[in-house]
This record gives sequence, structure tokens and C-alpha cells, in this order.
Amino acid sequence: MAAVFVVGAGPGIGRSVARRFAGSGHPVGVLARSSSTVDGLLADLPDGAAGATADVADEVALRAALGGLVERLGVPEVVVYNAGVIRTDTVTGLDAATLLDTWAVNVGGAVTTAAALLPAMADGDGGSYLMTAGMPHPLPQLTSLSLGKAGLRALAELLDAEFGPRGVRSATVTVCGPVAPGTAYDPDDIAEHYARLHRLPAGAWPVDVRHGDPADAAG
Repeated sequence: MAAVFVVGAGPGIGRSVARRFAGSGHPVGVLARSSSTVDGLLADLPDGAAGATADVADEVALRAALGGLVERLGVPEVVVYNAGVIRTDTVTGLDAATLLDTWAVNVGGAVTTAAALLPAMADGDGGSYLMTAGMPHPLPQLTSLSLGKAGLRALAELLDAEFGPRGVRSATVTVCGPVAPGTAYDPDDIAEHYARLHRLPAGAWPVDVRHGDPADAAG
């Protein structure tokens, strides 16, 4: 089976998504900013998984890390972008430099990942590019996150329009509340959305699916 890459992998959704696809027989590549995070994820995955480190806001480093995963595992069938910066801020209290820093992770890294991988996926057997979104409705106290997640949903539509006809579908999974095991936002439950999306036929493909109640977003 072809590989699955999880970019911005962490101990929550990223780990659950990686384990879900590994359990279906896919070799998994995980990418995170720190080697300790990558090592922890690899310890929880079957033999044959691969890891890479990069700051997703660093385009050169991210492209190099993704290239290394392709060399080890091949062109992926599924790419999951799960990186994000969550901070409390408002329009009047948010300076431009901070906004750009958060945007570079929340959206910029997703653009770089798509540019690095989707053309090769489209030239091959196709696949899916799935991004973790949130903030179903923008909240003034979470301005940079609201803007970033809205940007991801727009990116999914743009990529699906460009690469969908070439066999690579793009979508967001909008998580409407705080992720925690044993709750309505258990990461193992959320991971099922990614697996189901990838299996959907083209005619049934949505560019966004939601997990949970939008009223929980402020929690």
C-alpha cells in the first residue's frame, strides 16, 4: 500500500491519524518540529514508519524534509496537514508580525506541503490531501486562529479545483471543540473522518466535514 504522510504530527490528532492509517497497512511518515515528538510517534507505529523534522513555517526545511520522506517511502497516497498555532488574540491586540507568524504555520505550511507533494501525486496514482481545520465560526478572541482556519478551508477548495480533476482530492476536517481523549472530541474518533474521506468516491467528495457542535468552538 502507498504511504500516508502526517505533517505537523503531535500527540493528539496527528498520532491518532497515523495509527489509524498504519492499522490499515499503510506505511506512515510523520513530520514534526522536534525530534522528541517524532521519536515518540515512531515508537507508537509499526516497523517501516519514517520520521522527519522541520519547522513547517520554514519553506526550505519543510520541502527538504518532505523530499526525504518521499525518498524513503515513495510518493504518498494520503497527506494530512495537522500543524497549527493556537493563541488568544483580538484584532485590536494583534500586531502584523504575529499574525504573519501564525499564518505561516496555519496556512503557509499547508501551501508548501501541497506544492511539494500534490503534483507528483497527480502524476502518479492520485490520492487525498486532508487538512485539520477548526473554528467553524470566527471568534473575536481567537482572531489569528479564526483567520488561519478559514484560510485552510479556502485552500482546500482551491486545491480541489486544481488537482481534483487529476485524481487528488482535497478537503478539511473542521474540529469544532477542544481535543481530548475520552470526550466528544476524542482524537481516535476524529481520525475516522480522515479514513472515511479518503475512501469516498469522487462524486461524494465534500471539501469540508465537521466533527462536533460549532457551539463548542469557544471552549
